Amino acid sequence: MDRQLIFYMHAGSGNHGCEAIADATLFALNKVNEGKKGIAPIIVTNNREQDMRYGLGERVSGGECSIIEEKHIAEDFIPHVMYYVYRKITGDAVSFWRYQFKNVLKTAGDYIRPIAVSIGGDNYCYPEMVNDLKLAHEAFLEKGMQSVLMGCSIEPDTVLGLKDDLMKFDLITVRESISYEGMIQGGIPEEKVKLCPDPAFMLPVEKGTLPEGFEEGNTIGLNVSPMVQGKESRPGITMENYRNLIKHVLSEMDGAKVALIPHVVWSSNDDRKPLKELYEEFKDTGRVILAEDASAQKLKGIISACRFFIGARTHSTIAAYSTCVPTLVLGYSVKSRGIARDLFGTEENYVVPVQKLKTETDLVEAFKFIVENEDNIRGKLSEIMPEYSSRAANNVRYIKELVR
Repeated sequence: MDRQLIFYMHAGSGNHGCEAIADATLFALNKVNEGKKGIAPIIVTNNREQDMRYGLGERVSGGECSIIEEKHIAEDFIPHVMYYVYRKITGDAVSFWRYQFKNVLKTAGDYIRPIAVSIGGDNYCYPEMVNDLKLAHEAFLEKGMQSVLMGCSIEPDTVLGLKDDLMKFDLITVRESISYEGMIQGGIPEEKVKLCPDPAFMLPVEKGTLPEGFEEGNTIGLNVSPMVQGKESRPGITMENYRNLIKHVLSEMDGAKVALIPHVVWSSNDDRKPLKELYEEFKDTGRVILAEDASAQKLKGIISACRFFIGARTHSTIAAYSTCVPTLVLGYSVKSRGIARDLFGTEENYVVPVQKLKTETDLVEAFKFIVENEDNIRGKLSEIMPEYSSRAANNVRYIKELVR
């Protein structure tokens, strides 16, 4: 790439979905550029230590990118007070983000008109994040940069309220058709919006040693998250559904194992907490395994060895879909519905909205459909996935077109 790319709103690789997006995007860049070296992209991160610990650390070592950590204004008392007073006096809300991006804005100043790429995926689905997303975007626009919103999902009924900000992007790539149609109907010009799969569909699979007790092809992978628990209609119903699902597998699927697989390990939002609770309840059966934390590529390797996968984290389910594992999604927003619709023509039977869990056996009943249609689902994924996943590279192809 002949222009500096700055990928921002990357929250850190402790969320392996964030890691998967960034890692797969770098993989796609290398593929699209046919291995030719250009200006190495910059990834602006909330936590560099996390990134270096997992897959992105290898990308840095290989010269494929550099990683610059945001300055954390809330942790720097004197600048925090100074910027707070300045913002109060001037009304300059972007000032906090100028400080956070100070290091990358200084580095990027050495290049001719860099391209700032927001890679937050579904960030615009969270109302509490929207104001910060707009201000972060402005911090780069002030420097005369072009900007891209990459691999996003947006609830269609929010597009009008976001339109002022969305129109400032030179390019928006949308990862599923529900969000894409919502943008077009909301007045975002077609020439600005492109539909292409989530970059993580291209994430390489790292095959390694499977967890102790894991039987390839005879293990059902499960992922649950505190985030979906927070969206449930009745406290505790999510975990009750997972308990009953595990009981169903143990009693009805002769000899099958269950692997509990975390995909986010932040202290504030750690999949291992509910998964450890489930593990403690069922470990004495000898058929339930708790997978260790690992990089996104290694986790994808484990998920790819499952017979079925039931997941709450979007990128854990993308790891399953992209390796042709029949998958049931416990979703909560447009992204899960849209991806399933694009793959199967419908989200019905493939996505269970957590808000609609009414009984403690809803997941069991939904899982029965996946089991009964195992061969058809695997066959469908095997048929479409090579072409579908290859189109994920269009995220960077469209960005490359901005350079011309």
